[in-house]
Amino acid sequence: MIFTPTSLKDAYLIDPELRSDDRGGFARTFCAQEFAAHGLKPTVAQCNLSFNHQAGTLRGLHYQIPPAAETKLVRCTQGAIYDVIIDLRPDSPTYLQHFGVELTVANRRALYVPELFAHGYQALTDGAEVVYQVGEFYTPGYERGLRYDDAAFGIEWPLPISVISPKDTAWEPFQPLPAQP
Repeated sequence: MIFTPTSLKDAYLIDPELRSDDRGGFARTFCAQEFAAHGLKPTVAQCNLSFNHQAGTLRGLHYQIPPAAETKLVRCTQGAIYDVIIDLRPDSPTYLQHFGVELTVANRRALYVPELFAHGYQALTDGAEVVYQVGEFYTPGYERGLRYDDAAFGIEWPLPISVISPKDTAWEPFQPLPAQP
């Protein structure tokens, strides 16, 4: 695997190193030892799959707070998405900055999302499918979210929003997280 730092501290793009022969190809997409060697949390508590019927569908921006803060490893397995993360760690040099990247079935790229980063994505194609490994169990009492159009972040989504959940349109304007003990 090839680990490439993003512009946000502790977030990485992870590209598989494809080994090809007459049969096709093979690549490792996760290795706990390699993740730990790069300072990334290698825990996988859940694996999730989402399917999006229509291009323009937006999911997010979601995160969980301690003690249920979660990491994610996000990969598009069908179609294409525009994936966005926001650093919500008050002590981070990239606090409140965001990063966006296109993840596609063709580029096979994954995005590693550290704890206390909001995460969301927009389907760029009909039928976009996303698989993500999560480092903590989904815990509704610790779930939080940000509005996709919050002026505090100025995210430019590539397509008009075609479908979004009522929950994701109901998040309040951004308020900084309280300091952690």
